[in-house]
Amino acid sequence: MTENYSDYEKLKGLIEELDDYINHYHGGSVNLISFDGKIVRVKLGGACEGCPLSPSTLHGWVEGTIRQFFPEIESVESV
Repeated sequence: MTENYSDYEKLKGLIEELDDYINHYHGGSVNLISFDGKIVRVKLGGACEGCPLSPSTLHGWVEGTIRQFFPEIESVESV
């Protein structure tokens, strides 16, 4: 059923799922800021803001999960 959605919409939905998980278990948040087809920019917030483990959250959870579904993405950056 996802074939009717754009890559942007699919990515946004995936990041919303990640946001729910991070919020529920850690009190943090992740929001999609932009996607140009190769680079995803997200904003970490809540408990993730200023947390020394936020790079692990960004590259481990967020980028790792995104790359499973979108292997063509070159990088995920925090803004």
